[in-house]
Amino acid sequence: MFLERTGGERPGKGWIEVICGSMFSGKTEELIRRLRRAEFAKQRVEIFKPSIDSRYDEVQVVSHDATSIHSTPVPSSSNLLLLAQDIEVVGVDEAQFFDDGLPTVCDQLANGGSRVIVAGLDMDFQGRPFGPMPQLMAMAEFVTKVHAICVHCGQLASFSHRTHGSRDLIHLGETESYVPLCRGCFEQARSEQTDTVTDRSHGHR
Repeated sequence: MFLERTGGERPGKGWIEVICGSMFSGKTEELIRRLRRAEFAKQRVEIFKPSIDSRYDEVQVVSHDATSIHSTPVPSSSNLLLLAQDIEVVGVDEAQFFDDGLPTVCDQLANGGSRVIVAGLDMDFQGRPFGPMPQLMAMAEFVTKVHAICVHCGQLASFSHRTHGSRDLIHLGETESYVPLCRGCFEQARSEQTDTVTDRSHGHR
């Protein structure tokens, strides 16, 4: 269980918290909840997101249930070191879209006394570890894995299944492009997609 400091001087060392899971699992909602609690405690709070993510809003971080908080879009993780000076609580949303320097940046911020809260997808649409998330999860003092509900069977879902044929690693989308699935339904859906692609390729011969 992570600890939430409610006031007083900053300790000599901060820490890193990671909130991870599939799409539609409530990662951003949980990130916003923790940041709001810090704001209520009169702590200095800043939240950052990658500039590439403008699905809901250019500057707001918005959860799937429309909860929002003001953020600063940045093109790379190095910008955080410049913009998060003297910030007690640093939030980072959609961490999987950041460059590989993000873990080092978060480590430096935590060593400087900041509480760093990172939210992101732990796996990509193929079920593989996504971007800097694995390293962040290994470095963090606290890791919270949240789950969605499988749209096929109702079990807990940990996988984000892409419902169209794009093979690009990064494809911004919502319910029109992705659905949360449990392990069994994810493997079945992936197999069916592979079979469909194979059938189409044979049909063009």
